[in-house]
This record gives sequence, C-alpha cells and structure tokens, in this order.
Amino acid sequence: MAVSNSTLAIVFLVLGGLAVLFGTVLVFVGPIIIDDQIVKNVQINPKNELSYTMWKDIPVPFFMSVYFFHIVNPDEILKGEMPMVIQRGPYVYREKRWKDNITFHDNNTVSYMEYRQYFFEESMSVGDESDVVTIPNMLVLGASVMMENMPFPIRILLSTTFKTFNEGPFLTKPVGELMWGYDSKLVDFLNTYLPGMLPSSGKFGLFAEFNNSNSGQFTVFTGQDDIRKVHMVDSWNGMKSVDYWRSEQCNMINGTAGQMWPPFMNTESTLPFYSPDACRSMELVYQRSGVSRGIPVYRFVAPKTLFANGADYPPNEGFCPCRQSGLLNVSTCRHNSPVFISQPHFFEADPVLLKTINGLSPNEDEHGLFIDIHPETGVPVNVSIRLQLNLLIKSVSGISETGKIAEVVMPMIWFGESGYIDGPVLNTFRTNLVVLPMVMEYMQYIFIGLGLVSILGAVIYFCDKESVKDTKHDPTNETQAEKLNVNDTADKK
Repeated sequence: MAVSNSTLAIVFLVLGGLAVLFGTVLVFVGPIIIDDQIVKNVQINPKNELSYTMWKDIPVPFFMSVYFFHIVNPDEILKGEMPMVIQRGPYVYREKRWKDNITFHDNNTVSYMEYRQYFFEESMSVGDESDVVTIPNMLVLGASVMMENMPFPIRILLSTTFKTFNEGPFLTKPVGELMWGYDSKLVDFLNTYLPGMLPSSGKFGLFAEFNNSNSGQFTVFTGQDDIRKVHMVDSWNGMKSVDYWRSEQCNMINGTAGQMWPPFMNTESTLPFYSPDACRSMELVYQRSGVSRGIPVYRFVAPKTLFANGADYPPNEGFCPCRQSGLLNVSTCRHNSPVFISQPHFFEADPVLLKTINGLSPNEDEHGLFIDIHPETGVPVNVSIRLQLNLLIKSVSGISETGKIAEVVMPMIWFGESGYIDGPVLNTFRTNLVVLPMVMEYMQYIFIGLGLVSILGAVIYFCDKESVKDTKHDPTNETQAEKLNVNDTADKK
C-alpha cells in the first residue's frame, strides 16, 4: 500500500524533531564526552596504549644538532685581541630515549629513570666527526679562572702542571673527540690523585657524561586522581627542590619533566618544566596559534626574562652572581667551573655581548627555542630546544697559559634538540585525539541542521496543502465560476 504524502511529512517532522533534540543534547554532552576521552588517553596508565607508549619509549624522531664555534685567531686572543669565530656544523646525532625502572606508587605517582644514547647521522650532518676545530681548553682556561683568587704560588704551581702535561689554552681536535672524550695525561692524573674533581672518570669531552646516561630519577603524577597534575614533577632524585641557587624560588622544582604537559591549555597557559642539564626550572610562554602537520597547536617560546640578570628581572637574583642579561651562570652545578648557558649566538641577550665576539649573528628562526603543543592534550607536536655553552676566559696572573686574554664570555658550542611526531604515531594521534573529537563536534551541528531542514520541509508541505484546500472551497471562487458559466451561455445564444 502506497504511503501518502501526509504520512511522509509527519515522518519527516518527527525525525527532524528527534535530530534537533539529539544535536542539542550533543552540544551539551559532546564536549563532556570528548574531554572524558582526552582525560583517559593522557593519563600515565599502561592501559592507555597510545599515550603510555609515547611517554615510555618516545617513538618519534629526535635529533641533536651540534655547532662548534671554531676559533680563527687563537694567537691574537692571547695578545688581548677580540676573538673571531666561525660556526662549524651541524653535526647531527640521532637521539634514542627510553624510560626504565618504572614504578607506580599508591599516591598516583610514578618513578622512572630516563636513558639516552646518541648515534652520529652523517647524512644529516655538514661534515664528519673527524673534522678538526679549535675551541678553548676548559681544563686550562676554566681552571685558571677558578684558581684566580688562590695564593700566587699555587697559581704558579698550576701553570707548571699545565706545562708538564703539555696542556695549552686552546684545543685543536676532531669533533668526535671533543664531543665524547679524548685522551689526556692531565685528566688521568687528576682522576687518579684527585678523584671527583672532574665530571667524568674516563675521557674528558663536552658530552662525555651524557651518552649512555640517565637524567636522574623523576617521580611525576599520573593524573589518575587529578588530570591537572599529570606529568607534573613530584620529586627529582628524591628531592622536592635543589640547593644550587641562592633563593627558595630559584631552587624550586616546578612543572613537568619537559616532555608532556597537562591538557586543556589556553593562551594564558605556560609551559613550566625542570631541566637537570640546566639545573633549574624554566618556563615558556604562549606566542601564537598555528597548525603543525595537520594538528592545531600553540607555540610556546622562551621569554626575555628567562636568562635575564637580577638587575633587569629581580626574581632571577637568586641565580646570581650574574653578568649581562642573557647568561645563566651554572658554575654551582658544574663543579664551580666558569660555565654559562645562553641562547645560541647570544639571541635575546644584552647586545653588549655581541660586541665582544666577532662572528655571531643571532636571529629567531635559527636560534630561538620553541615548543609547538596540542593544547587539548598537552602533547608536543614539534620541539626545538636550543642552548649555547659558554666559558668565561681571562688573563690570570701567575698562569702564563692565559697570556693577556681580555675577559670575555667565550661561546664554545651550541646545540639544538629537536623532535616531531611523524609516521604511524602521527596518524594514530591525529585520528584518536584530533579527528574523532572534531567529527563529534561537527556532528552535533549536522544533526541540528538536518533536523531543522526536515522540520521546515514538513511545515512547508502542510502549509501548501492547506492553501490548496482553501482554494478549492473558497465561496468567492465558486461565485466567480458561476458568473463565467452564465456569460459563456449568453454569448452562445
């Protein structure tokens, strides 16, 4: 039996009403469902395969690019002239990171040790680890500054020691040896008779203590009781704070371990994290919104106050003794050696620093650090952390190796650690945490739209039908028809 048009109109009216009702319910319930799914997926929980795997094994490409500041005029520097450098690199290393000794605790925290290994990637590098460069000799120039306030006879003895072991103020060695360690009779002597004086008990290299090492024991919150605390550090090596600095605020261990952050960020959010390598907590600030690899992101960058001195930014007074803004004195956590951290090429540092070195050219694109993060989940999509290692050098009386060196904070190397979500991990992340929530959000409006169209169509149909009925039964129309018939009859007669 055929279905009448009236019945179809009623069906469309009912279905349209249900669609509008369902869409309206989704408007209020949809965000709750989406947020609930995000909360379940970003908790540190072995049952959450996607996020737990990303947290535990970091299955994304991660690289460290190293640039050396090759000294062009070492002899002239010893005479007091301005240092001239040429940037060499990058020398790129693929970085493998993984977590081990993972232990979950009853207070919704988890402890772990994160290990790292580096593998040279010649195809991505400009040059080879056999390339020879010249940089300051930290053992000589660093130790000289450390000993400048010691009695004069001790400084003479130190200079004699350098001569005995044939150690000069500058090193000219292959990149690989400078990175991971080189043979030195002085290092062997110090490790034998003064154990613990050097950071490494083996060969001496700029990154000798980093390869095949861990960053200490982190204990972080899992977020299972409070998602706002997920990934936030509870303690590092059993400590709630460090003792490297001169104020309670500067010694605080704040934020996460620097890999993931709590979800549901906005433009007022910041990215606090604790860095064992920098021996302090740091905080990045929102710069702009954008899209990275098809995923909406917020970009966070280092504020100008990050390495500002205490005079320019009083809360940083605890990190002093300070020099110019843009330099962080890390000597207290680096065996008291006169080492400073900055952004590459003294980017966003006091401009006077650029006047002390010939060959630097800072710019944001190449030297600014940033993290692109998906604000709904707190998961970084693209990361580039760039830092520079500097050594304070100057002439020290009694130590002839320092000659007439003018006091200067000398750049040695800068390195950028970069990583980005790619491949199957990117596709899974985009599907589960971006596309599906987006589809659900759009579906609510699609249901409401279709429902309104159905209701409107049914209403228009009924209105047209009633209009036709009214026309058929209009007495005026019948009278006019009768008059037309009468007139037609008269015409025929």
